[in-house]
Amino acid sequence: MSSETIRPTNPVPEEFAGASFPRAFKRAFHATRPKFFTASILPVVAGTAWGALAGTTFSWYVLALALVATVCVHAASNVLNDVGDDQIGTDPRNEQRIYPFTGGSRFIQTGILSPQSMARLGISLIAIASIAGLLLLIERGPMVIAFGIAGILLGVLYSLGPVKLASIGLGETAVAIAFGVIPVTGAAWLQGAPIDASLLLFSIPIGLWVENILLINEVPDMEADGASGKRTFPVRFGLAATANLYLAANVAAAAIVVLLAATGRLPMLTPLVPLGLLALAFKASKGIRVGMADRSVMTQSIEATLAIQAIGSIWLTGCVLYGVWF
Repeated sequence: MSSETIRPTNPVPEEFAGASFPRAFKRAFHATRPKFFTASILPVVAGTAWGALAGTTFSWYVLALALVATVCVHAASNVLNDVGDDQIGTDPRNEQRIYPFTGGSRFIQTGILSPQSMARLGISLIAIASIAGLLLLIERGPMVIAFGIAGILLGVLYSLGPVKLASIGLGETAVAIAFGVIPVTGAAWLQGAPIDASLLLFSIPIGLWVENILLINEVPDMEADGASGKRTFPVRFGLAATANLYLAANVAAAAIVVLLAATGRLPMLTPLVPLGLLALAFKASKGIRVGMADRSVMTQSIEATLAIQAIGSIWLTGCVLYGVWF
């Protein structure tokens, strides 16, 4: 089906209208784009599982604080990204978006929340994350500050400030670090695991799967991003190169899992699912090559990418927990 035959949708303002606290909470919650929270929750859970395997103690309290801090930073990044994309004009001119996956939350463009309200929401979420970080600092010491500052800086500078990582071609790398290396290694360290080569390797597949969510979501936004000076990978290199990078990231993720299993850091059967997910990744990469010429296929490819990240991360977590329990 041609992309020209389908008009992009938006959130309906009437569904979020009202001055009561429940309605205000609904607006704030949906403005954070909670559909993507698995990209921050599952890395923390996977890292915590690794920590339970390698560490000597386990704390549910520390896990809860790590989840609050990470999800709030993620939510703040989504909200502030909407503010930044509205400022440079990419979201207002985006007519190729696939809502609710790409083109932002559309809350600013539909008048549900003002840019100022979105900015205040983002700052409030960072404040909540900072409180959780302070409690973790009390529990685990000053190393928490390094993880916290790195996560917040990557989240904010992705689309705001003098750097704007997404606009200079570093957005994809920033996301792989912010949703792979930092939450996985940080959560594992919080549970007592050493930060070693094996843990860093374990964090990379999870980061690559999340990075691919961003990469494929950038495809429908190529026209608007390019016109606004947002130099994402698809804007700079086109659909074919984006599809190749997407598939290479999935292959690299599977290869690293094979290496960890071969060296005894993960159970021998662990590579089965990441290798199996390559079939889904190959199909999604074909959708990227088509791009917005077929909106339905592009949507299915985005949904497949979300599934790869969720299934892969849950599977790795389960395999690590197998080592804990057996």
